[in-house]
Amino acid sequence: MTLFTRNLLISLGLTIAIIGTIAFAVNYLNSARIADLSTIEDQISIDTLSLDTQFSLLEATPCDNATSSVTLISSLGDLGNRLSIAESQLGTNNQQVIRLKEQYSLLEIRDYLITKQIATACGTKPATVLYFYSNAGDCADCDKAGYALSYLRSTYPTLRVYSFDYNLNLGALKTFIAILKVENAFPAFVINGKHSYGFTSVADLEKQFPKGALATSTSS
Repeated sequence: MTLFTRNLLISLGLTIAIIGTIAFAVNYLNSARIADLSTIEDQISIDTLSLDTQFSLLEATPCDNATSSVTLISSLGDLGNRLSIAESQLGTNNQQVIRLKEQYSLLEIRDYLITKQIATACGTKPATVLYFYSNAGDCADCDKAGYALSYLRSTYPTLRVYSFDYNLNLGALKTFIAILKVENAFPAFVINGKHSYGFTSVADLEKQFPKGALATSTSS
C-alpha cells in the first residue's frame, strides 16, 4: 500500500467518523427536544385538569375564593413560561407547540371571564391586561413588550396578564378578539378595558393602568 493510498484511507475514515458523530449528535438533540416537549405536554395536561377544577370551585363560590385566586394566577403564569420554552426550542410553526398554545389560550380566556364575573358579584377591582402579539414578523417591539409584562407580573403578583397570539387559528380566540374589537396592530393591549397600541417603556405601560390599580395588586 502506497503512502498516498494509506493517507487517503485515513482521511476517509476520519471523515466518516466526523459525519457519524454529527449525525449522532443531531439525533440525540432531536430526541431530547421531543422528550422535553412530551414532558411539557404531560405537565400542561395535568395543570389543565387542575386549573379546570379550580375554575369550577371559583364558579361555585366566587366571593369565598376570590382572595385565593393568586394561586390560580401563578399556575397560569407557570404554564405560559413552559409554553415559551417549548416555542423557543421547537419554533412557532411546530404543530405540538400550536396545540399547546390553543389549550393555553382557552384557559386564559376562561380565567379572564371568571375574573370579570367575580368582580361583578363581589365588588372586586382586579388589574388585568390582555396582550396581543404576532409572530408573523410584523411586530418589532413584541419581544420587549413581553419582557415588560413579565417584569410587571413579577412586581405585582396579583396582576392578571393574559398573552395571546393574534394570528392563532382558534375560533374562540377570533371571537374574543372580535368582541373586544382589537385592531390588527402590534403590540396591542387592553388594560382594564382600555385599548392601546405600541410599546415604548415599562414606565409608560404602568401609566396606562388606572390610578392605584397596580398599588392594590401588590402582595402584602
